[in-house]
Amino acid sequence: MASVVTEPRTSSQDHDELEALNREYVRSVVESDVNWFDRNLGAEFFCTNRDGSIVDRSAFLNQTARPIAFSDFELHDVQIRLLGDFALIHARTTYKLPSGQAAASRYTDAWARQQGRWVAVSAHITPVR
Repeated sequence: MASVVTEPRTSSQDHDELEALNREYVRSVVESDVNWFDRNLGAEFFCTNRDGSIVDRSAFLNQTARPIAFSDFELHDVQIRLLGDFALIHARTTYKLPSGQAAASRYTDAWARQQGRWVAVSAHITPVR
């Protein structure tokens, strides 16, 4: 039986993949795309919300299904840190609240390569005052 040899991934390929996943993550929040999250969250996923509450994967999927009340959502200052089969993504978002007031948050998402693909395993969102 012949073995399959695969070329090792480069950090550039991982960086590009994580950058695309980050954009899709943000798009999925804005569009309440629960199916995307269901495919791309690890089983052990937890999220610390803006209000300090912590939710597991199931609760995160439920809260994501509800449309967000923000508008003009924009992504800024994305930093991707590759640490082998683990990566951290730090970024800032700006948006408008339902009242029309401008607001901002910072987030850190943790990604792990599992079974050959990147999955989100943790998220932490902090409001910027």
